[in-house]
Amino acid sequence: MDEAFTALRVRRAQMVADGIRLFEFARDDNAALPEFTPGAHLKVKTPNGLVRRYSLTSDPDDRDFYQIAVKREAEGGGGSRSMVDDARVGDLLEVAAPRNDFALAANAPSYIFIAGGIGITPFMSMARHLVNAGGKPFRLYYLGRNPSAMAFAEEFAGPAFRGRVVMHSDDGDPDRAYDLWPVLERPKGAHLYCCGPRGLMQSVRDMTGHWSSASVHFEDFGTTKVSTLDDQDFTLTLAKSGRSFVIPAGQTALDVLRDAGVNVSYSCESGSCGTCICDVVSAEALDHRDMVLTEREKTNKFVVCISRAKGELVLDL
Repeated sequence: MDEAFTALRVRRAQMVADGIRLFEFARDDNAALPEFTPGAHLKVKTPNGLVRRYSLTSDPDDRDFYQIAVKREAEGGGGSRSMVDDARVGDLLEVAAPRNDFALAANAPSYIFIAGGIGITPFMSMARHLVNAGGKPFRLYYLGRNPSAMAFAEEFAGPAFRGRVVMHSDDGDPDRAYDLWPVLERPKGAHLYCCGPRGLMQSVRDMTGHWSSASVHFEDFGTTKVSTLDDQDFTLTLAKSGRSFVIPAGQTALDVLRDAGVNVSYSCESGSCGTCICDVVSAEALDHRDMVLTEREKTNKFVVCISRAKGELVLDL
């Protein structure tokens, strides 16, 4: 999936919490940037050459700049370390046009946002937009380990967000974790959006089994990695063409198909948007690692960008 990148100037770079650096990008001529909708993300080429996705945190009505916040992941692939350590005011960085795999549902009467740690980022553009535009009601639950690591805390404490935001830190103590069940017990027609560590998202998934699947949305940029220690090679066969591929440990089915020139729609590459869902013709055993399939769909659907199989998998491709 080729994308056009444009050089934008870093006009602001500021630490806004422990290990989290905020960046703003703008054109040198201050012309308006391509529009985006709440929940959208940017692809950015980091100073060390890697391409990473970051949620836009600015209000979509602010068209003269893009704002993101990046958490330095010491054990990550190096993109976030490069951004936090090396990107400076005045630098030119390559940025792709915004995309949105986490858009607000227009037909929702209200919204519930659940953010864990750096998962707060997509909700900033949503919350700012809803407040500034006088939009539909929402409630944001912002959960973290400690207050010093929670970005935008000062803004959330201001009058614009009074009564709309619950901030909770637990110092990593499970006994002090925020109880979300009273929030999720009764759907009441709201649409739920969750972004954060995979453990939090799985817990929310479990607690919303009685919700309509169309009203529950997850965003995951892969910052919380699924264990790959037990991964094994498996064979993927495309039913329509008869082509077969070995999917080795350490590579996803999407990686292999893309390298082979097979046309597969995809976007998030983290199992949270559902763009690359394929129908299963046959399978020995499936290892679902996504956040989008319902229990019923797991019997005959497969998310190509993140999930795995054992033995042979045949997809309707």
